[in-house]
Amino acid sequence: MNSWLDRCHFGDCRELMRQMPAAIADACITDPPYGDTSLVWDRQCDGWVEEMARVLKPTCSLWVFGSMRFVASLFGEMERAGFKYAQDIVWEKQNGSGFHADRFRRVHEHSIQFYRGAWADVFKEPQYTNDARAKVVRRKTRPTHTGHINAGHYISEDGGPRLVRSVIYSPNEHGNAFHPTQKPLAILAPLVSYSVPPQGVVIDPFMGSGSTGIAARQLGRHYIGCENDPKSMEAQAERQRQSGLELLCA
Repeated sequence: MNSWLDRCHFGDCRELMRQMPAAIADACITDPPYGDTSLVWDRQCDGWVEEMARVLKPTCSLWVFGSMRFVASLFGEMERAGFKYAQDIVWEKQNGSGFHADRFRRVHEHSIQFYRGAWADVFKEPQYTNDARAKVVRRKTRPTHTGHINAGHYISEDGGPRLVRSVIYSPNEHGNAFHPTQKPLAILAPLVSYSVPPQGVVIDPFMGSGSTGIAARQLGRHYIGCENDPKSMEAQAERQRQSGLELLCA
């Protein structure tokens, strides 16, 4: 099993996952090709969900990035593989990514969580930020006309932790990205922390330039990657050289 961990494997993810031990991974976080454009690399990969279902543990999470059309097309396949819809998040970018001047400027992408097993048994570590608004709590006191000078007294409570919102803002990496659809670590890290236990394994069958693996290693998790594009494998190697991060390719 260890030969699969902490490296990205070159080849068709379906063929690679057929060779992996069953129930090797705790969660999947991935950004498949959506099939929304005419670009050569943007071709949907039929059958990957079935193979993914085998390598994930019986109780697990699966996060999929995608356009609304692409994600909607996945629901039937997910249900047949035993997965249920849990929730979704929205990644808000700093600028748009569209070619149409007669539509709203598209500045977001979706990531949908599916799960298998009982929801109560699925690993989840709620994520918090420390930017809750400060609150002013007024005490119930007798009115001032009764002679009670503390009638207007109040307590100010400082802001503190709050659950991360379902809309997460993070700049995209255009201009610095190694891959045309590279996701920032800021959007991947909360999903890894939320869905993968410490020292657990996350699998990404469409690894691209390796962001899922980098986020996993930074957070103390293991990863398994698959990628069939030689240029993306080269990008992973270059990214490793530039960042000093350990991201192995096979």
